[in-house]
Amino acid sequence: MALSAQTTTAAAGSVAAPELTAEQVHKVLIQPLEQASTFLSSGVRIIESAGPVRLPKAPTSVAADLTFVGENELIPEVDPEFDELSLMPSTMKSIKVLTRFSNELARQSIISLDQALKDRLVADVAARVDAQFLGAGGDGTTTPRGLFGFTGTQSVDAAGPLTLDVVLEALGKLVKAYVPSTGLKLFVGADDYLGIRGTKDTTGRYILSPENQSGLASQLLGITPVLTDRIPTGKAALVSPGHIVVVRDASPSIRVLDQTYGDYDQQAIRITSRWDAAPTNPDAVVIISGITAAP
Repeated sequence: MALSAQTTTAAAGSVAAPELTAEQVHKVLIQPLEQASTFLSSGVRIIESAGPVRLPKAPTSVAADLTFVGENELIPEVDPEFDELSLMPSTMKSIKVLTRFSNELARQSIISLDQALKDRLVADVAARVDAQFLGAGGDGTTTPRGLFGFTGTQSVDAAGPLTLDVVLEALGKLVKAYVPSTGLKLFVGADDYLGIRGTKDTTGRYILSPENQSGLASQLLGITPVLTDRIPTGKAALVSPGHIVVVRDASPSIRVLDQTYGDYDQQAIRITSRWDAAPTNPDAVVIISGITAAP
């Protein structure tokens, strides 16, 4: 990683604020961020773009208009309605992080300052990305919509504690929408998941046998749970992540500011990045609402 060389140059009094190359940014920020972010590592599709993105959506079904055609007969013409998904408008704001540190710290640190700063910056950006994408906010114009703010998605009302029956109902919604059942993820709060995990049968034995499962987050009906408390209270989401597209600005930047805080004998590292997300097939997202704590 070339960040140490850039920082050393800045500490020596370089006039120009060094900026990492695209390859360095990818190594320092992008790769670790995709691993640190719960949402980005869930299996969503990530594409890069320097400007607005228009993605074609599946056309409306024409199955009812199809018919059997005999030899030498005229083939009827069908006219499906196509639609498109618009992402990353020019009005979309960026996530920006600024971390200041003293020149004494840069010179005297007994650990790798570069590594410590990288870990801090990745953690900060990952936390902000997850807070946005796992929430219900965003307008799709200046801030990206969160998973629970996507439009056109399916819904299930738990009307009580989250149970296997509720998850099965949500799974049925996906099946009826012809969404493949492989790779499904259940975004769920830890307490709600543990409520299901602790379900017992009439003999007092756990429905999900611990000895037959690996790790805490055991699968539910073949669905992999994603435990996170960043989602809105009382909600969960059953998702086919491959039907969600995340657009990442192709030009994130990391810049070392060695002159801005010269009066304080400090340097700073600034990160800017832009994101957007939307489902290519809203039927592949089932929002479970009305979840209450188990009695």
